[in-house]
Amino acid sequence: MSQDSGCIGRFAPSPTGPLHAGSLVAALASWLDARARNGRWLVRIEDLDTPRCVPGADTLILEQLAACGLTSDGPVVWQSQRGAHYLAALEQLIAQGQAYPCACSRKDIEAALLARGLPRERHQAAPYPGTCRPEHGGLRGRAGRAWRFHVGQGEAARVSWQDAIGSTMGGMQVQAVDEVVGDFVLQRADGLWAYQLAVVVDDAAQGVTHVVRGQDLADNTPRQILLQRALGLPTPAYLHTPLVRDPRGDKLSKQHGAPPLDLQDPLTALTALNAAAQVLDLPAQPAGSTTADALAAWTQAWRQRHP
Repeated sequence: MSQDSGCIGRFAPSPTGPLHAGSLVAALASWLDARARNGRWLVRIEDLDTPRCVPGADTLILEQLAACGLTSDGPVVWQSQRGAHYLAALEQLIAQGQAYPCACSRKDIEAALLARGLPRERHQAAPYPGTCRPEHGGLRGRAGRAWRFHVGQGEAARVSWQDAIGSTMGGMQVQAVDEVVGDFVLQRADGLWAYQLAVVVDDAAQGVTHVVRGQDLADNTPRQILLQRALGLPTPAYLHTPLVRDPRGDKLSKQHGAPPLDLQDPLTALTALNAAAQVLDLPAQPAGSTTADALAAWTQAWRQRHP
């Protein structure tokens, strides 16, 4: 049984509203994974998308986590304060010829795909067609709107990684990033930093060794691995947890009106934690248990399941 005291895990919520049942699953899983490995657990506030952030939501999230016995083992980091680090990473990629400016709007991209007979499916992202790649003529006199990462082609863009996804899948995963995603954005047209670049830079800066997060983020992993390789950064171990779904089968989310967690007292906190543990296939703890007792029991169960 592995008990890696050098393990560092993290939970990185976006302050677009309070925690809900789905986000508590990811928080609990990442905390348990770090504790089961005798490691440290950090909290990072991913507030890059400032137009969507709700004032005070970051403070509320930290209070909700504390009510569940989940507190960061180090200073909480706010991504909105780390722009200089993302700029340094972008400049490195530009110098290496692995990032380039892009003038395309969404309408331009859809038109280019249609011209190639590749219409975008509804509710599905289409791979960027490479219109502004340097080898395709670059900007051609147009003004750059965003910066993109050049994923390459063929084997250079094919990523394999070992993963544990949800409760039914796992093992080796493979994605051809050029075919599925294409050259992805590093800095948006509005100047905001893209999630992919920020998360890679911050995971490395915080020494994160184990990333435990929701299954909806599994598709991001190959893009992040490509960036880690390009920037010379280590690749953490990845594990993705099952999603909590609403009665319609959609992912429970703030965008779809997921109710905030009710954490008024220790009993409601234990109730919320038991619901999250059930999603993770961990044994429910009896009423009257303290959150500390419940977390200790689940840590032991997690250690046995994820050695």
